[in-house]
Amino acid sequence: MDFLLGRGVDESETREVFKIGDLAREFGVTLRTLRFYEDRGLLNPERRGTTRLYSRRDRARLRMVLLAKLLGFSLTEAKQMIEIYDQPNGKRRQLEVALERFEEQQQILVDQQREIEASIQAMETSIEFLRERLAQTN
Repeated sequence: MDFLLGRGVDESETREVFKIGDLAREFGVTLRTLRFYEDRGLLNPERRGTTRLYSRRDRARLRMVLLAKLLGFSLTEAKQMIEIYDQPNGKRRQLEVALERFEEQQQILVDQQREIEASIQAMETSIEFLRERLAQTN
């Protein structure tokens, strides 16, 4: 998770260009996933023949996509948040929007957690009831 948040500096932080395999290994995704993100307009690698060369910007965008996905956002929502960066005052606005959306998503997840806990409790009660009924049929 820390690599998604950009914590810690490693050799990848100082490089300017990354091949598809480099990013796949670093972020634990498949080559197919990276090509899919490219098709969706989330990444825009330079092409040299058949070789894709990703910039530091692509790497940062990939990090944001994977973090957004982990937090429960769709790829469309991730793209919308990422693209704010290119607007006037984009860096600050992107942080503001991300904070707002993350807080909203956190509440959605907390609500889902409550619903899941209630379902588990109902399931446990139902299982206990069924076991008791089954024991009575002997």
